[in-house]
Amino acid sequence: MYFGPLPTAEAAGAILAHAQAVAGLRMKKGRVLSTGDVEALLAAGVDSVIAARLEAGDMAEDEAAEAIAGTLAGAAVRRQAAFTGRANLYAEADGVLCLDTGRIDALNRIDEAITVATLPPHHRVREGQMLATIKIIPFAAPRAAVETALAIAGEATPLVSVSALRPRNAALIMTRLETTKASVLDKTREVLAARLTELSSRIGHEARCAHEAEAIGSEIEAALAAGANPVLIFGASAITDRRDEIPAGIEAAGGTVDHFGMPVDPGNLLLLGHKGDVPIIGLPGCARSPKLNGFDWVLERLVAGVPVTADDIKAMGTGGLLMEIASRPQPRAGSQANEPARAPRIAALVLAAGQSRRMGRRNKLLAEIDGVPMVARAVDSALASEARSVVVVTGHEPDEVRACLADRSVRFAHSPDYAEGLSQSLRAGLDALGEDIDGVVVLLGDMPRVGPAHIDKLIAAFNPLEGRAICVPTRAGKRGNPVLFARHLFEDMRTVAGDVGARHLIGQHEDELVEVEMGGDDDAIFIDVDTPEALTEITSRST
Repeated sequence: MYFGPLPTAEAAGAILAHAQAVAGLRMKKGRVLSTGDVEALLAAGVDSVIAARLEAGDMAEDEAAEAIAGTLAGAAVRRQAAFTGRANLYAEADGVLCLDTGRIDALNRIDEAITVATLPPHHRVREGQMLATIKIIPFAAPRAAVETALAIAGEATPLVSVSALRPRNAALIMTRLETTKASVLDKTREVLAARLTELSSRIGHEARCAHEAEAIGSEIEAALAAGANPVLIFGASAITDRRDEIPAGIEAAGGTVDHFGMPVDPGNLLLLGHKGDVPIIGLPGCARSPKLNGFDWVLERLVAGVPVTADDIKAMGTGGLLMEIASRPQPRAGSQANEPARAPRIAALVLAAGQSRRMGRRNKLLAEIDGVPMVARAVDSALASEARSVVVVTGHEPDEVRACLADRSVRFAHSPDYAEGLSQSLRAGLDALGEDIDGVVVLLGDMPRVGPAHIDKLIAAFNPLEGRAICVPTRAGKRGNPVLFARHLFEDMRTVAGDVGARHLIGQHEDELVEVEMGGDDDAIFIDVDTPEALTEITSRST
């Protein structure tokens, strides 16, 4: 890859390395310079630019990031489209993150252009949470390096996967001494029940018995007969040796003690055993507290179906000093100070309220293209995208529009003042969005060629913290639709008046704008159907 100064006259197709502002046009870093951009730069007297140009043997940053991310992603992992050389992986289920750390380390040693960052192995994750990010550092990576990465990633099982939580009916056995108070046992049960609820599980069998091996063994057998998995034992007195009452009780029930003690604090006195395929855990005293401790690490894996062995316990020492980690999430104790990174929650807003004046008496949104009403094509694209929800704004002929979308999972918002123009439809749609939305992608019902891939590229680019609060699709330097807006711009969008959308806000917020190149010869982001002639043309193109 060439990187350095280029004569502006020769820079078409090159990647701009530093932002340029000329004649009111701001060209951001990473922009692929079009012929029009070059002309504007020359007219402004810019004779040279710092830019990158791909050469033979290079792979563009987004292509490289997507290729590697697609190979890394395993079970219950979703890959987001790459943008600026970054592709993120997200959890598709609550569970435990499973990684092949050795191969991930190998990927990061191939070439400085290729980086893979993940959460820690066996981290408890929630659906939608970010698991990993693949970032190509410069504007391109050597194709040979990418191919090496793909070979390593494809050697065995996927490098990044989520083992989903599997609801369990656990057994709780608590032992008593003469001095043991029932209130202490009740509180212990309450804390454990809350732990299991967090993991979509429950206490399905409970017993209280004397702190004696024979009694413990009998209760273990009863729990196993009831189908409990796992069996959890709280002792009235802490386990102090492999020959103590709880390990002796496991052996009395025909079970095996696998390991006593763990290099995690709090949690040192955990005991791991099993009978058949059922794990039996002697719990440390710290498990009576809702605060994070070594037992949580073991329980989370077991509920997710990830086996825990003596070697696994021994490997928990690195990072196992939990007592001093004030920022570590403790979901049972209340809200977290730092919410984990997650995919943006984007809603799709399909504006379908117009009167189709230029179409004549016919409602263009109900006209069929390839046998599907035009508005339904826009809605189907939104539903197939990564948008979390879809709201359709009706106005003109609302019953007919609703009828043609009756079998689709959308919500409707009606704009009674639709005749006043697009701004009223936009306001009605914004009012219908939920509070948990980070942004909205505004689609026009008369743009039938916009597909889910266009929407997903916008969502992949969206990151208000990095100055990408407005995402606009472009091709060859020309802007089109749909446009994605961050939530903090909603109030400004509500102030729009007349028959215009929120596009004028783009000029007011250029510092928060990113242009998302759609590439190729795809003109879908420019095609709207306003006239009978346009409908005839797009219909004939489809057949």
